[in-house]
Amino acid sequence: MIKREIYMQRIRPFIGKDLIKVITGIRRSGKSVMLDLIKEELKEEGVSPESFISINFEDMRCAHLLNAKALHEEIAKRADNIEGKVYLFFDEIQEVEDWEKCVNSFRVETDCDIYITGSNAKLLSGELSTYLAGRFVEFVIYPFSFAEFAEIYRESVGKVTDKECFDKYLLLGGMPYLSNLRYETQPSVLYLTDLFNSVQLKDIIMRNKVRDADLLERIIAYVTENAGELFSVSSVVKFLKSEHRPVSVETVLNYLKYCCDAYLFYRVKREDLKGKQILASNEKYYIADHGMREAVFGGNMRDINLVLENIVYMELLRRGYSVNVGRLGEREIDFVCRRRGEMIYVQVAYLLADKSTIEREFGVYDEVRDNFPKYVVTMDEHDMSRNGIIHKNIIEFLKD
Repeated sequence: MIKREIYMQRIRPFIGKDLIKVITGIRRSGKSVMLDLIKEELKEEGVSPESFISINFEDMRCAHLLNAKALHEEIAKRADNIEGKVYLFFDEIQEVEDWEKCVNSFRVETDCDIYITGSNAKLLSGELSTYLAGRFVEFVIYPFSFAEFAEIYRESVGKVTDKECFDKYLLLGGMPYLSNLRYETQPSVLYLTDLFNSVQLKDIIMRNKVRDADLLERIIAYVTENAGELFSVSSVVKFLKSEHRPVSVETVLNYLKYCCDAYLFYRVKREDLKGKQILASNEKYYIADHGMREAVFGGNMRDINLVLENIVYMELLRRGYSVNVGRLGEREIDFVCRRRGEMIYVQVAYLLADKSTIEREFGVYDEVRDNFPKYVVTMDEHDMSRNGIIHKNIIEFLKD
């Protein structure tokens, strides 16, 4: 079990505190493992495992607990047999009807420390905001970073170079379960395909009662293929009409929101760096795991520019940045990143193959007048930093 310290550092200050810890992220990204890591941490602090109550609501043996009343009665009965603080671990809590009322009741009536996981961003909207406003803290768990992938890949296959690790990461991505398959290509592709279909069916179609599954699949395929490209809803509507599937802008927007709620896609807004305002048109979308893109649609090596950009974007999220696309006149900076008063700019390309490419990637910063760090990240192995702009090999950037 890999110690996902980047997340534990964020969760650790809240362990034992009277705030509900909400752990979210795409299906199979490692949320259940985070609960196990928290339990290990508690045991090291002297907490007895007998104080833990753990329930996974996707387990059929817990099917009788999928409503608030039944769950409340079960937990109250178990908690009566525990002396001192009770530690509650609820996995995939969204399966329980009216779960937020139940969890809030535990918080009020029991001396407890509560941890819940879920695969949908709606956990933190609507009813939850009403019942638990100001009483929870959220942690989003992402698939393995390249550094995590490299660590566990070497445990699986032995001594390999960073370049060999990265070549495998480009194709298979960072879903944690692949380590159990020893990263063998065919089983990994089959697993990623099944996972993609499961997210699409359980977390998008069934959860949102989508009637036109074929239309949703076409929209997902279009966005996945164009992940990292400037994107307008009107272009999707136009594409679908060319496929003889007329659809409204509102429907496309709703379906995209469902995908983002399931953490399959991440929407990135554009901002005008001169006017200091968010732009309303032409956003970008990135996929949570580029390995699923390769497994289901193929073309990661053909579209390597977009895939590298996707990898860097997800890494920036892991590091706690909020990220926008920056516009400067006719030019665009891939990522404008902010974190607690800190700011960096990141431009991503495949290779700085000729003078015009070098000028394009470095020249985009010509009109940026501040002194925040500016990066150009590529596959090149030679350092081409200039004019205070830092050039980084992507492997080094991801390991940093």
